[in-house]
Amino acid sequence: MSRIGKLPISFNDKIKIDFKDHLLVVKGPKGEMKYQTPDEVNLKIENSIIEVVADYESADGRRIGGTARSIIFNMVHGVSEGFTKILDLVGVGYRAQVQGQKLTLSLGFSHPIEYELPKVVGGQVDANTKITLTSCDKQVLGQVAAEIRRYRPPEPYKGKGILFSGEVIRRKAGKTAKTTT
Repeated sequence: MSRIGKLPISFNDKIKIDFKDHLLVVKGPKGEMKYQTPDEVNLKIENSIIEVVADYESADGRRIGGTARSIIFNMVHGVSEGFTKILDLVGVGYRAQVQGQKLTLSLGFSHPIEYELPKVVGGQVDANTKITLTSCDKQVLGQVAAEIRRYRPPEPYKGKGILFSGEVIRRKAGKTAKTTT
């Protein structure tokens, strides 16, 4: 039995929740999200509290109960407060700029890289080297951040690349000169 799956989810009055035929629709100040719950999962919504009721008799119900609760919690948190990921560009000449939904990256290649942000993700650049991504959908936000990071992952010798804010890169010593005896 899932311990996370048993925890209730509370929400405030700004959020509207609709649940019909295993389709959950969550609307809030930051946006709207939909989730098709599995057949083994049901929801009880009363007094600004959501309880996930999974069929713990079946293997699939035990397996998906906690996952469904986490997804629903992230939806409620996303439409009320939103999620943020910060990427730091470390390297000489590495720059970024956002124009509408287009992120332009200069990462030392012979050409600038243009990345089209999804509609649910907003981007902002501070000091040309700090990219702040915001969204109500945690999964899409993480996917976009990972795709941007993939253009120039941090390397262990000089630490250059695209890093998540607060990430520590393990550094390597590099080659040492040969000594003759």
